[in-house]
Amino acid sequence: MDKNVAFADLGMDSDTQPSRTNSDTTGTANIDGTVVQLAPTHSDASLDHFVQKDGLVFAGTHLIIDLVGASRLDELDHVEETLREAVEVSGATLLHIHLHHFTPNGGVSGVAVLAESHISIHTWPERGYAALDVFMCGDAEPHQAIAVLRRAFRPDSIQLNDLKRGLTV
Repeated sequence: MDKNVAFADLGMDSDTQPSRTNSDTTGTANIDGTVVQLAPTHSDASLDHFVQKDGLVFAGTHLIIDLVGASRLDELDHVEETLREAVEVSGATLLHIHLHHFTPNGGVSGVAVLAESHISIHTWPERGYAALDVFMCGDAEPHQAIAVLRRAFRPDSIQLNDLKRGLTV
């Protein structure tokens, strides 16, 4: 498949502008066709959205979540609604969501692309198993997604690995 067609299918083609302001590395911005010189400020340096918590500085929290003995893993609309709710309760910003429904077993694979990173899912309904990644930076609270996943898929158990990415101490 042509790369540009694939990006267009995801809403990420090169003709799509993410915002009205496009900055470059020279300290200027193009705002509705007008080039404006940007003065660097202290807050500009902190726009990387690294997290400062408990004396640590890191890029973000990456939760690796396994749902075991789960249900409704083959219901595409339910999976999408669940991911959208998980994004909302975590205080994250949804940019795109793309899910694929496999046949014949009905598994679902996909990703919610966030301004703060992503949530991905892959399900094996025939085994009652789902593998999820929840990675968020900035002020987002990825642990809030766990209760949403528990309520939506009713797993017998949840296995959680909690990683701090980009730890700089």
